[in-house]
Amino acid sequence: MTILIHFHQSHYRNFKAFYLLHLCRHGQGEFPHLLSYNRFVALIPTVLMPLCIYLHTRRGEDTGITFIDATSLVVCHNRRIHSHKVFKQVARRGKTSMGWFYGFKLHLVVNDRGELLAFRITPGNVDDRQPVPDLTQGLTGKLIGDRGYISHRLFQTESHRVCGRLLVVSQAIMADSWRC
Repeated sequence: MTILIHFHQSHYRNFKAFYLLHLCRHGQGEFPHLLSYNRFVALIPTVLMPLCIYLHTRRGEDTGITFIDATSLVVCHNRRIHSHKVFKQVARRGKTSMGWFYGFKLHLVVNDRGELLAFRITPGNVDDRQPVPDLTQGLTGKLIGDRGYISHRLFQTESHRVCGRLLVVSQAIMADSWRC
């Protein structure tokens, strides 16, 4: 798990180069029993559950000001969708403001200090508004999101669940409905 986190903080763009060129040459002190690249790649899927548990333990505190947003996790280029095999059963085509992609969406909820409060990974075709009720369960205060979260039904659901729990949209189209 440490090696995977270190890779994402490094300047390397692909994991194989990072593992073979950096870790195998310079990481022997930190990782004396380093596995072969092929064996390590085979073990990567076993890290998912411990990583999720770790992220849950590092959850920040609810400060009353919460931000929500989603970003795309592209699995492959659009031209290669038909030949992609790894996530064929779960990845889907989706659209963001930047255009079409094939992969997943990462939905994040953070507080005003940038601490992670909740996250969810969904297929790329899932609407940004769909996971909001689950992601914001137990949070209080104001929720700030971009225009992808504009929904009258979602606004009413969120504002009636807890007084003061409102979906604030950057363009403030529902500003007159902000009172409990």
